[in-house]
Amino acid sequence: MIRSDTAPESPRPAEDSLGANGVERLSVRDYPSPRSDAPTLVYLPGIHGDWTLIGACREILRSRVRVVEMTYPRNVDWKLADYAAAIEEALQTRGIDHAWLLGESFGSQVLWELAARRRLRIDGLILAGGFVAYPCPALLKAAQWLFPRIPYSLLRSILPVYVLYARLRYRGNPAMIQGAREFVARRTPEDLRAMERRLQLIAENDPRPVASENRAPLHHLYGFFDPIVPWKPVARWLRLHSPALQGSRRVLLSDHTILATAARASAEQICEWIALQPVKTGC
Repeated sequence: MIRSDTAPESPRPAEDSLGANGVERLSVRDYPSPRSDAPTLVYLPGIHGDWTLIGACREILRSRVRVVEMTYPRNVDWKLADYAAAIEEALQTRGIDHAWLLGESFGSQVLWELAARRRLRIDGLILAGGFVAYPCPALLKAAQWLFPRIPYSLLRSILPVYVLYARLRYRGNPAMIQGAREFVARRTPEDLRAMERRLQLIAENDPRPVASENRAPLHHLYGFFDPIVPWKPVARWLRLHSPALQGSRRVLLSDHTILATAARASAEQICEWIALQPVKTGC
């Protein structure tokens, strides 16, 4: 099924839903670049599972690369292979047989699954607050214990504060403010259960052999302060065990959600890394 949504002032991309039988499906937004030779960058979101937090980063990227965004279904039965298969199908439907992958946090686990399957030709890999095997098992176990015990009523009472914060921090950036509203609207009980499932997938997954054998150009982008995915053990492992690692950057005044909190710096760094590859004329 293909749906399109356009606004007179600012065209919005088509949105695809893949699946059947009334089950929530993977959604895709495709933002073609004005450049005909632009590379394709596929955004794989974190544990929240959608594209709502990268509006400002996207607006910068899309002038120089083709941005394809994913929103995962809130399916508590999916494995990483299901995520990868749905994404491969979505890209194939759009005639995309090679791309850069941008894995944010949990999205890095989907990124490694796609790399392991080798059905999509990968031009390069970028971890944004991402990781290989999660570096702090105790912290992950604590999150798995805590998530099911968060009262939904408490969450709903706190979320409006985030919208207020976004209006103050991103004033003058309608994309980020609208994204914050969409982020809050999507936080449902089903959404929390899907997040619990993604935590389980992180705990079960160990893509270190895949990362060690990967030969696609790899880059690591991370926030200055990240208590969710501590960057030091991730950076150390990549430096010692990933021969494909070509670049890394720690961005000041940013946190785990680096694509949101350091949108311009992130977008410019991503474009710089893509432009280094001679295969495609990128940013």
